[in-house]
Amino acid sequence: MSLYGMMRTGVSGMNAQANRLSATADNIANADTTGYKRAFTEFSTLVMPTTGGAYNSGGVTTTIMNSISSQGVLQYTTSVSDLAVDGNGFFVVQSPSGTPFLTRAGAFVPDGAGRLVNAAGYQLMAYSYDNGVPSATVNGFEGLVPVVISDKDMSATPSTEGFYTGNLAANATAVAAADLPSTNAATAQYSAKSSIIAYDNLGNKKLLDVYFTNTGPGAWEVTVFDQASATPGTSFPYTGGPIGTADLTFDTTTGKLAGAVTSVTANVPGGASLKIDLSGMKQLGTGFMISDGAVNGSAPGTIDKVQISTDGTIYAQYKDGSTKALYKIPLADVQSPDNLTVLPGNVYAQGTDSGSIRIGFANEGRQGSIVSGALENSNVDIAEELTDMIAAQRSYTANSKVFQTGSDLMDVLVNLKR
Repeated sequence: MSLYGMMRTGVSGMNAQANRLSATADNIANADTTGYKRAFTEFSTLVMPTTGGAYNSGGVTTTIMNSISSQGVLQYTTSVSDLAVDGNGFFVVQSPSGTPFLTRAGAFVPDGAGRLVNAAGYQLMAYSYDNGVPSATVNGFEGLVPVVISDKDMSATPSTEGFYTGNLAANATAVAAADLPSTNAATAQYSAKSSIIAYDNLGNKKLLDVYFTNTGPGAWEVTVFDQASATPGTSFPYTGGPIGTADLTFDTTTGKLAGAVTSVTANVPGGASLKIDLSGMKQLGTGFMISDGAVNGSAPGTIDKVQISTDGTIYAQYKDGSTKALYKIPLADVQSPDNLTVLPGNVYAQGTDSGSIRIGFANEGRQGSIVSGALENSNVDIAEELTDMIAAQRSYTANSKVFQTGSDLMDVLVNLKR
C-alpha cells in the first residue's frame, strides 16, 4: 500500500467530482437557453497493478457527455421566424466566417440585411427556389445559401401555367372553317368566349381573350388573343393574330376529352409561354359554363409576411395576396447525435464517433418536422441538477477526507524518526 498513491486517489476523486460540479453548473446556467442539451459526467476506474498482498490504489477519470438526442419541450411564440425541430434533425447554420455548423437553437430574427440570424450570430442556411424545386445534397453542404428575406425587394413572376374547368355546349352550332376565330377575319364567329388575366415578365397584367368554337360533332377549336390588340368595338381582327390555338376532341357519348390534346399554349406578349390546362373541360347537354379557372404569376409587390410550412418551405406572401416559395430549409442528422462535438454558441460539429453528416428534408425518412412559431427549451431538469450537486458535494467531501487521512498518516511516519 502506498500512502502517496492513496492521496493521489483522493485527489483524483476530488477532480472527478469537480468536473461533475462544473457540468452541473453549466446545466443550471443554461436551463433557459434555447436548444441547449444537458451535459453529464460519466466515471471510469483507473486500476493499478497489484502484487502479492499489497494493494495499489488507482483513481477515477471522467468523460463529459451531452444528451443531444433528448428532445426538449416546445414553447410556442408569436414570431414566425422562431423555429423548432419536432423529432430528429438539426438546422444547418453558418458562422460569420462562412463555416457550417448544426444547431437546435432556432430563435432566428432578420438582421439589417434581411438574413435570419439566431442569438449566437449564426445564419440559417437553406436551398433556394431560384433554380426550381430544390433537392438536398446528401453528403455535403454544397448548394446551401443564407436565408435572406427583405421587404425592400420587389418581385414579379411571369405566368407559365393555368387551367380552365367547365362545360362546352353539346348542341352548339358548328362554325364554318372560313369564319373560325383562328382566321382572325372581321367576320369571325365563335361559340363561347372567356377572358383571363396573365402576367408578363415585368409583372404587367395582360388580359387574354379565349374563344371556344364548335367545328363539328365533338370537335372544338380553342383560340387565344391579346385583348390589347383587338379592334375597338368589334374585337376582330386582332392586330398580330392569335397568340395560341388548339383543337379539342370530345367523346360524343361520355362528353369527356378523347383526343391527345388537352391544353392550349399561348405566348403572352412580353412574357413567357403560358400553358392552359383544359383537361377539366367537358361537352355536355347544357350551356357554356366556366366553373373555375386560374393562372399563376404575379404583379410587382413587396413582401407582406412570411410563412414557413412543416416541411421547411419558406413562402413569401405579397401585398396583392399572391405567394411564392423562396427557400426550403433542410435538416441535418448523424448516426450518433450524442457524440457530436459541442462548440460555443450552442452549435455542433461532426465528431470522431458521431458518424458523417447527412442532409435531408423534414418529414422524410427519420427526420422530424419543422415547427414555425415555436422554440425548443433546454432539456435540463433543475431538480435533477440540484440533486446531482448535493451528491457531488458529498462525494467531494468524502474524497477530501481520504486525502486528509493520508496526510495524517504521513505525519505519523515522519514522526517515527523523532
